[in-house]
Amino acid sequence: MTIKVVRGNPTPEELAAALAVVRARAAAASAAPPGAPKPRDGWSDPSRIAAHRLPQPGPTAWTRSYWPG
Repeated sequence: MTIKVVRGNPTPEELAAALAVVRARAAAASAAPPGAPKPRDGWSDPSRIAAHRLPQPGPTAWTRSYWPG
C-alpha cells in the first residue's frame, strides 16, 4: 500500500498519526470474518428519525418527512 501526500507539508508526527489511523482501520477490517455484517451507518439508522417528534402539518411538512433508507 502506498500513501502519497498530495497537498500540504505534514510534520513527521502528523504523518505518523494519520498512518496509525489508516493501519488500525485496515487491521480492523481484515480481522472481521468474511461475510460478517458491517456495522450500520448512523445516517441510515431509522431510530435517528423516529426519536424526534413528527413534523407539524403545513405547506413544507413534506420536506421534513424524508426517511433516509
